[in-house]
Amino acid sequence: MSTAEFEKSIEGLEVELSDSRAGLPIEMDARDISVWFGKRKVLEGVSIPFPKKTVTALIGPSGCGKSTFIRTLNRLHELIPGAALAGEVLYEGKDIYSPDVDPTHIRLKIGMVFQKPNPFPSMTIRGNVLSGLKLSGMKRPNHDDIVEETLRAAGLWNEVKDRLNAAAGELSGGQQQRLVIARALAVQPHVLLMDEPCSALDPASTLKIEETIRELSKEITIIIVTHNMQQAVRVSDYTAFFLAAENEPGYVVEQGPTTDIFGNPRDQRTLDYVNGRFG
Repeated sequence: MSTAEFEKSIEGLEVELSDSRAGLPIEMDARDISVWFGKRKVLEGVSIPFPKKTVTALIGPSGCGKSTFIRTLNRLHELIPGAALAGEVLYEGKDIYSPDVDPTHIRLKIGMVFQKPNPFPSMTIRGNVLSGLKLSGMKRPNHDDIVEETLRAAGLWNEVKDRLNAAAGELSGGQQQRLVIARALAVQPHVLLMDEPCSALDPASTLKIEETIRELSKEITIIIVTHNMQQAVRVSDYTAFFLAAENEPGYVVEQGPTTDIFGNPRDQRTLDYVNGRFG
């Protein structure tokens, strides 16, 4: 894509965003995000707003920058040596990359769930839920209530309420992933980032995670990377389609309401991707 073509696609995107999301309160707003790892540029000019209490799916082929982008939203990409970023990520109106912003605080408010469940396997189920509070130094009373509340929100309470002192490693993969979600919820985030949270799970566990996502979106904002097009349709309100040419940085081809992206996309490349013609 030439520079002129890229600028034209961004111009059209801005018009669409002002139409489709006008009047919606915005929780986060990524503006013109570009990312480098050393001399290699991996993302080019990505701008996506994330309305409060909605689910946004990030879709696209492997290697187009989706996981890199989602990590910029709570500064996790900074942990990779040589990482650099241009642009802004506004959270509740303030740039999270401002010099006076503490990354640790940001990661409490903007939680993360990864591809593979990562509970502390030898720690109890209860201990896992509360571990985020202890590690962050956050003081919240009534731990028993927190354990029940977060496990219910993660759709796990009824399955584990009689064995809270059992080791987390005894749980199935799907249960461990929901436990990780409960752990993230215990620190009361406003946003939950999910990087392919169901990629290692069986269909039954995937369904439970998807049900959890829809329930959680009534209270918090969720951004999910997924390669499962049916999952994106089932769980998300908005979708952004990423693409990258060989040895070129990733960018957003098209974004908007999920019903439009899958039912009436503007770009032929989007239509081809969501219909499985490549990727």
